Amino acid sequence: MTYRVAMDIGGTFTDVVAYDETRGTFDAAKTPTTPGDLAEGVFSSLGRAVDDPADISFFVHGTTQGLNALLERKGARVLLLASAGLRDVYQVARGNRDRMFDLHYRKPVPLVDRYATVEAGGRFDSRGTELVPLDEDAVRAAARRARDESFDAVAVALLFSYVNPAHEVRAGEILAEELGDDVMIVLSHRVAREWREYERTSSAVLEAYTGPVVRRYLGRIEDRFAAHGLTVPVQVMQSSGGVVNASFARRHPLQTLLSGPVGGTMGGVAASALLGRPNAICVDMGGTSFDVSLVLGGRPNVSNEGAADGFPVLMPLVDLHTIGAGGGSLAYAEAGGLRVGPESAGAVPGPACYGRGGTQATVTDANAVLGRVDPDWFAGGHMTLDTGAAHRAVAELAGTLGLDPIGLAGGICDVANAKMAQAIRTLTVEHGLEPREFVLLAFGGAGPMHAVEIARELGIEEVVVPRFPGAFSAWGMLGTEVRRDLTLQFFTPGADLDGAAMADALAGLQAEGFEALAEQGVPAARHRIEHAVDMRYEGQDYTLTVPLSGPAEPAAGGFLASVAERFARLHERRYGHATPEAPVEFVTLRTTALGGLPELAAVPYAAAAGEAPEAPVKPVVFGGAAHDTPVLRREHLAPGRHIPGPAVIVEATSTTVVPPDATVTVDDNGFLVIKLGGVA
Repeated sequence: MTYRVAMDIGGTFTDVVAYDETRGTFDAAKTPTTPGDLAEGVFSSLGRAVDDPADISFFVHGTTQGLNALLERKGARVLLLASAGLRDVYQVARGNRDRMFDLHYRKPVPLVDRYATVEAGGRFDSRGTELVPLDEDAVRAAARRARDESFDAVAVALLFSYVNPAHEVRAGEILAEELGDDVMIVLSHRVAREWREYERTSSAVLEAYTGPVVRRYLGRIEDRFAAHGLTVPVQVMQSSGGVVNASFARRHPLQTLLSGPVGGTMGGVAASALLGRPNAICVDMGGTSFDVSLVLGGRPNVSNEGAADGFPVLMPLVDLHTIGAGGGSLAYAEAGGLRVGPESAGAVPGPACYGRGGTQATVTDANAVLGRVDPDWFAGGHMTLDTGAAHRAVAELAGTLGLDPIGLAGGICDVANAKMAQAIRTLTVEHGLEPREFVLLAFGGAGPMHAVEIARELGIEEVVVPRFPGAFSAWGMLGTEVRRDLTLQFFTPGADLDGAAMADALAGLQAEGFEALAEQGVPAARHRIEHAVDMRYEGQDYTLTVPLSGPAEPAAGGFLASVAERFARLHERRYGHATPEAPVEFVTLRTTALGGLPELAAVPYAAAAGEAPEAPVKPVVFGGAAHDTPVLRREHLAPGRHIPGPAVIVEATSTTVVPPDATVTVDDNGFLVIKLGGVA
């Protein structure tokens, strides 16, 4: 037997999904993450799904190592090398204020202090013509300082390197000569070959800051897997929704920044296709965080730039919004009111009901007090919850606030649900999208427990819980493609467009993309390419990305009128207006190389063989009142099964809670489709 395996290493649990290529079946497992040695949790989880790592034919995993290093400010010490006279570009940043009415707003503290920024002479003009040669002595002085002061990484961001990278390349060679392999060297044009000096510098600094952590982690994982008999390359999920092998990820670690949560979005793309619902809100509630992303028109909502903890980053990434709201989020009293999160109990000590020493009330403890989890069959029976500890933790906080424990437990869930609903509005309502026009796809270990109430807050009528919801991000990684994104600046007004030159530039990017896929081991028969161009009206600052049919399109007759019309339609959709007669400009060419993996020929879903165990009926609190509620095993629910609420449906990776005014149906894919009652 051979297996395709995907793994998602979260802050609280490590999830694994294995696809048996011989039988066409899936298996999922979930074990607590082991912060002291992540590999311990990895192999514990893997051992529940695959007997021998040597049987694995494809292995991909998502990691939050880089993101955690950034969020916790535990990254590398970085020395920044800038062009002479531009030492303060990174410190000054932008003057815009993202939150206009937040009186307490402060710009993020830069990851590199001003004293750790050095200059080197040398200059190109905006067309890439050398005006001043590179000051190699200044570069060598920077290398000596990096060595003498024990910097872990050097980020090089020189002016106009996106047009002509020669000075950055030479600076990198000098730094490598002086520093060897002990210090990571990051060149901005290799991170983001795009304009905007501050954003490109920020991207380079982010890679330098998180890169050493990611490199060490990937090296350890590869070594440990090789020692256990894994014979295929380790693949890593990228922030763009594609995968690359670990050797590429070590050279470009910033690409893995959102590696873990993006798997859920790609799973959402596959699930939306199975459902025939092209627009979906994907909500992933784990033990530590709550991640929201969108599927629009059957595709992931990918941006060409974004922000990481307030710092701009130039690279394609799935548009995710994350807040500190998970099953382990701590509840506490502040100024006489109830607060929930963002601090989490994490994997250790975890919620009080986990019995690992936690004493503070969490969202999971609140659900245990309300009876919404099965304490004897939590995580597929691999964990038994201490409901007494949950009651004590909630009762202690209830006493502080002068509430009864049941009322407080409901309040903890209500506060968490309100925070999560607001996070969804950030990606929908604030961008002119109506949540009611979407299906809510709920996953993560805790997502299906809260999904119905979150949907109710937003007026959404339908919630879908896919198979393996607690390991859905891992499931999503199995169906992704190898992906490489390439860019080239192509500044030109529409009136001056040389269509043949643009076509040649796109053809060059296409050749580079095919070569990159070949390096990743993707057969030529599974290569495909997508092209696009960033455009704007003359006088505008920011752009919209317009898809192209192929590299030869710009050389065809009528191209300018055709692409301007497409741009106007996109502008109308995004901003509510367009000016079709206004002149346009071209800014950036974009090429995405995609390498398809063999399709997953899964057998049709069917309920587990054998007689289903009798469903116990337990009191579960909804709306402050206890309701007799059956506790059902999901694997015994056959397609077409219709269940009125209330119900609690348990499985190995998650628990689904169905309130009294909702109904759930099992569809042909084995998904739980929940219809809400009382939604306006």
